[in-house]
Amino acid sequence: MAKTGPQKYPGASTAYFYQSKYAGNAMESNVIVWHSTEGTSLPSYGGGAEAPNFTAKPDFKAKRLVWYQHFDFDTSARALVNKAGGVETNTLNVCQVEVVGTCDPATHKRWGSTPHLYTPELPDWAIRDLAAFAKWANANHGVPLSSGLTFKAYPGSYGANGVRMTGGQWTGFTGHCGHQHVPENDHGDPGAFPMAAILSAAKNGTTEEEDPMAGITKKDIFDAVWSTDAMAPAKGAETKENPTWQAQSVLRDVAERVRAIQTAEAAQTAAITALAKLVGTGVDTAAVVAAVQSAIADAVIKVDVNVTS
Repeated sequence: MAKTGPQKYPGASTAYFYQSKYAGNAMESNVIVWHSTEGTSLPSYGGGAEAPNFTAKPDFKAKRLVWYQHFDFDTSARALVNKAGGVETNTLNVCQVEVVGTCDPATHKRWGSTPHLYTPELPDWAIRDLAAFAKWANANHGVPLSSGLTFKAYPGSYGANGVRMTGGQWTGFTGHCGHQHVPENDHGDPGAFPMAAILSAAKNGTTEEEDPMAGITKKDIFDAVWSTDAMAPAKGAETKENPTWQAQSVLRDVAERVRAIQTAEAAQTAAITALAKLVGTGVDTAAVVAAVQSAIADAVIKVDVNVTS
């Protein structure tokens, strides 16, 4: 069978590539089987006799996964039990990935402060890098970003665990599963693996949020801020028919009221000044009124010119 798409994962080391020793079967993989190595270092895999397609080893200092590739993506690996007379496992369109770490809570406790990955509690950076692999497998080989399976916690995931697929289910499955789901096998790794979180991240669920202001124009902002009929001005005759105004109407009303106050204040000041000048001059009432009116008119004209221009 011809293999399509890129067969080497970008950046993966081929220092332990076993395909020249174990040729394997060519296939079009549409399933990823996830394992945990139950160790803290890169396994020897018996010189390749029990190797998966890939191993992801943590670099805790750099907070990233270091990838090793042992077989092409579309070449059968050797990390599953494949009993005679049953269904095919390693050779049934399956790409296998081992994560260096443990799914066993007892082992996790025993290792204590020794740096290691515990699959039920993978750090964000490990989920990020596993998701990147899943996304690459989807984009280049069509492996669905789906699972639909329960990843049980170890040791409940070992043996007849209630989530292991039948032969028929396995033959028809596509997407992501764990060693604990594969028929003819009794292993329970990778335990309570955060498959949903990995697939969500692979679907860009952990990318930066979209800019909420994207596509919004200055006019949109103006209309939203100034043209929404929602302001509640002071109670008065002008609010009887419309109890809420637009913000721009309120601002305009305030400006008009300030201008009126300025005008009245200028008129009053002018009148008082004029009266003060006439006190004691012996002029008649008509002359006083005329002088005040003239002063007020001059003041109002001056204020109106200053305010409006």
